[in-house]
Amino acid sequence: MVSMKDIAKLCGVSVATVSKALNDYSDVGEATKERIRAVAEEQGYFPNSSARALKTNRTYNLGVLFVDEAHSGLTHDFFASVLESFKVRAESKGYDITFVNGNASNRRMSYYEHCRYRGVDGVVIACIDFYNPEVQNLIQSDLPVITIDHVFDNRSAVLSDNVNGMEELVEYICSMGHERVAYIHGADSSVSRNRISSFYRTMAKRGVNVPDACVCEAQYRDTEATRRLTLELLDLPKPPTCIIYPDDFSALGGINAIRERGLSIPDDISIAGYDGILLSHVLEPKLTTICQDTAGIGKTAADRLIQEIEHPRTSLIEHVVVKGRLQKGGSVKKIG
Repeated sequence: MVSMKDIAKLCGVSVATVSKALNDYSDVGEATKERIRAVAEEQGYFPNSSARALKTNRTYNLGVLFVDEAHSGLTHDFFASVLESFKVRAESKGYDITFVNGNASNRRMSYYEHCRYRGVDGVVIACIDFYNPEVQNLIQSDLPVITIDHVFDNRSAVLSDNVNGMEELVEYICSMGHERVAYIHGADSSVSRNRISSFYRTMAKRGVNVPDACVCEAQYRDTEATRRLTLELLDLPKPPTCIIYPDDFSALGGINAIRERGLSIPDDISIAGYDGILLSHVLEPKLTTICQDTAGIGKTAADRLIQEIEHPRTSLIEHVVVKGRLQKGGSVKKIG
């Protein structure tokens, strides 16, 4: 394996100069840096991660804590896209990724202990029970932490614009003539609460009173629950003309229920989702939904976490909101 000593010999400089050049120190001239970097690349030089960790007091390793309620893992379309963007951005900055869990070396560890065991420089937390004592412990720790779609006063967060996203979706549905709009929302979380409040507020601005029977709850991505609730909504004395689902995937349960009744989308009833995953584009008719900016969320989370790791003294606690966009599919019919 090629060492810095070998690079120094080939370039006719000291080992210290090679180290400074490869770490972009300002007291080495640009021409010298370029020559040393070119030789290092030609020789296939890679810095030893352990040595780099000793020198910089960083491992260049980021932790990812991600446990959704349905245990979908990386088959969870929305968060898989967010984490892929996070990974790509982190790797472009020279960082590796480690998934954090509660088990290592054949023994149970807390999330914080596992982060220390793996030596991560910081951790991003997404799609988890943020009120879990182990998560709270990690939030209160000395590690740099960024949360996705949840706010803690003492931590920076990257948030999808759920309030304005739901408002835009409901405004569009109402502009298509719908007043009897039902909403099957996700299980209790800050995301769900923001979307529910925005739904009620937008309907109120339209002067529409929403019956309690038209708002119900299902776990995200739970197609069996949305199927059952859709059948209940269709059985109401005055059934809704449009149903909004917690997410695009769970809308499949509603589609199945509607077809069981021999009804057609959107001729007999309209539907809408929320997320903008690939599924929403390939359904027939194309699903009306809010496309969340997964690439922007993941990239921003990586940038914010690396900023806190590399520049802790100048990093501010920020809550960054990433806007989505309305996809006007064919699943919402103009009526009246």
